[in-house]
Amino acid sequence: MGEPDENVADATLGDRGRAVIAGHTGDEATARSFSQHPDPDVRASALAALARMGALTDADVASGLADAAPAVRRRTVALAIGRSGVALVPLLDDPDPAVVEQAAWACGERVPAEEGAVAALAALVIGHDDALVREAAVAALGAIGDAGGLPAILAATEDKPAIRRRAVLALAPFDGPEVERALERALQDRDWQVRQAAEDISGAGP
Repeated sequence: MGEPDENVADATLGDRGRAVIAGHTGDEATARSFSQHPDPDVRASALAALARMGALTDADVASGLADAAPAVRRRTVALAIGRSGVALVPLLDDPDPAVVEQAAWACGERVPAEEGAVAALAALVIGHDDALVREAAVAALGAIGDAGGLPAILAATEDKPAIRRRAVLALAPFDGPEVERALERALQDRDWQVRQAAEDISGAGP
């Protein structure tokens, strides 16, 4: 049998595969050539490839965060965490809940927290329709540990079970009478995971 035709191999691989490989081989030119591809999965892979080779710029990230496709915005949020020159807080108002969830998580990972993040995250905890967004936002407030987020965390201790559990864990950086009362309630919660989280935080376990 002869050697495989490289053109056939490229066609089988597809543009997304070539973008991924460019990131592993340090081929910046190829990665950038796919950054404006009509397929959002290819664009997202191109941005990730640029990040892998250390060639991603703040301008690339800003472009990805403004992309029309939610999948690209979600992927870019994770790439933006360590870039203080790129704002994530505006993504907390994204029309796609999955983007908002990712942005909330990313805001909790930034050190120091981005200006305006605590207030925006608290608003999500109190008012967003999507439970996953509320859960991610309350976890981020706990990670940030700013007193401005405490009222929202306390409110979340009365939300759905998964959110109550996250809220209890988010109380770890805080103290005071209202925190103690919230933990006491959580120790009697009907959901065992919430009770376990309260035991872990308060040291009330056996």
